[in-house]
Amino acid sequence: MQTLHPPVSTPADPLDPPLAIAGRTFNSRLMTGSGKYRSFAEMRASIAACGSEIVTVAVRRVQTQAPGHEGLAEALDWSKIWMLPNTAGCQTAEDAIRVARLGREMAKLLGQEDNNFVKLEVIPDSKYLLPDPIGTLQAAEQLVKAGFAVLPYINADPLLAKRLEEAGCVTVMPLGSPIGSGQGIKNAANIQIIIENARVPVVVDAGIGAPSEAAQAMEMGADALLINTAIAQAQNSVAMAQAMGLATTAGRLAYLAGRIPIKAYASASSPLTGTIASES
Repeated sequence: MQTLHPPVSTPADPLDPPLAIAGRTFNSRLMTGSGKYRSFAEMRASIAACGSEIVTVAVRRVQTQAPGHEGLAEALDWSKIWMLPNTAGCQTAEDAIRVARLGREMAKLLGQEDNNFVKLEVIPDSKYLLPDPIGTLQAAEQLVKAGFAVLPYINADPLLAKRLEEAGCVTVMPLGSPIGSGQGIKNAANIQIIIENARVPVVVDAGIGAPSEAAQAMEMGADALLINTAIAQAQNSVAMAQAMGLATTAGRLAYLAGRIPIKAYASASSPLTGTIASES
């Protein structure tokens, strides 16, 4: 397998502190998944190549030893990576709450005693895998009361995002397009509204298929990304992981730099005054 270097890190910027979620800080703004890889070795190499510090784990699939998930919890060094247990496969709020509790115990068993994070997914729709807004809000309210740091996966609905923030969620995670579709950012206008109004980190999750789309989401002002399928299912997952890591960093830098305004007419890049006059 090709050996690649981790994404280029930039000097600490006092105007751009590290990503902070529920009192923890992370240097990388790219979260990754742990499913769909062809092997654990490929998964480990990809996570290292993109520099991700947060990795999601589908609690139910690990608990049931679903194909491709046998031994997954032990396949990564959790002393270096922060586990984000997720409630993938849950169709109701009640089911998601139960699986979240299992995820918290799993994190403790693997050495992360203070890990109360949960990526909340409530998805009754088996065709398009779109999250249930009502069930998500119901589960989030109960999990927050139970001491969880809830990261809810939602449609790009600005009003729901605000309700979840008011309920105490530590991020909101609007989808760019359906899970695993690779369609890119199809909900840009609504995601922009969420970003402009949120007081918690906004993590664009699902649908990103190419580094250009990762950069686009970060240029919009997203605080972080979560990418799984686009990396795990790429022909060269390690190379794609590095590309996604670089794109995340580039997009963040571009957002902070501030792009030029879009104009309807041309603007010369060279000055029109003070030029050297031609000889007569």
